[in-house]
Amino acid sequence: MPSGAGKAVCGVYEVHPEAVEKARAALPGGEVLGLATHLLKALADPTRFRLLLALRAAGELCVCDLALLLGVSVSAVSHQLRLLRAARLVAYRRAGKQVYYRLSDGHVEALLEVALAHAQEENT
Repeated sequence: MPSGAGKAVCGVYEVHPEAVEKARAALPGGEVLGLATHLLKALADPTRFRLLLALRAAGELCVCDLALLLGVSVSAVSHQLRLLRAARLVAYRRAGKQVYYRLSDGHVEALLEVALAHAQEENT
């Protein structure tokens, strides 16, 4: 029996090679996996999640608007937006000295909707 298998949920230790190979073939490469986990880590912070939800609702907001809305400092919002930009979750545009942020694309909106829907589901 392999190490750590003492707490297995299977009654019998048995390998299913076809299922294992199918799962192995479906696993993404290291770079894609790294980008995906970086994205999910960025979503895992309540403040960043709230920023994204605000942008989803409003379309575009500046740092000052976001700071007022969330009740945090402009500096804190700027820091969080840098992390969200690095994860490619938000995009921005300049209008003179003002910078407006928005969700980077429809995938981000879909991620937010799925996360909220899943969180609101009853445990069955």
